[in-house]
Amino acid sequence: MALTVLLDLHLKPDAVLGAPAMLRDILAGTRAFDGCLGVDVLLDCEDPAHMIVLERWASADAEAAYREWRAGAGATDLGSLLASAPPVSMFDTANDI
Repeated sequence: MALTVLLDLHLKPDAVLGAPAMLRDILAGTRAFDGCLGVDVLLDCEDPAHMIVLERWASADAEAAYREWRAGAGATDLGSLLASAPPVSMFDTANDI
């Protein structure tokens, strides 16, 4: 079953200008990871320090393998941009509704 993941990012004020370049590099790895169906970045129209990363995965197993990779060999410096740890929400796709 497909899985959608939302990461609610709040950037440090001094990281707003540099964040797009770092995120572009980070998300290239996410998009290339086996099982990733796509990634969108949603920018808050009223708060330039707020964005949501929407990831779509072929399965929960693919997403779990990705998170394991990011915790090890695929680790990034994303945390240096963030004002706080981002909440992560996961959603199954309901194809029968």
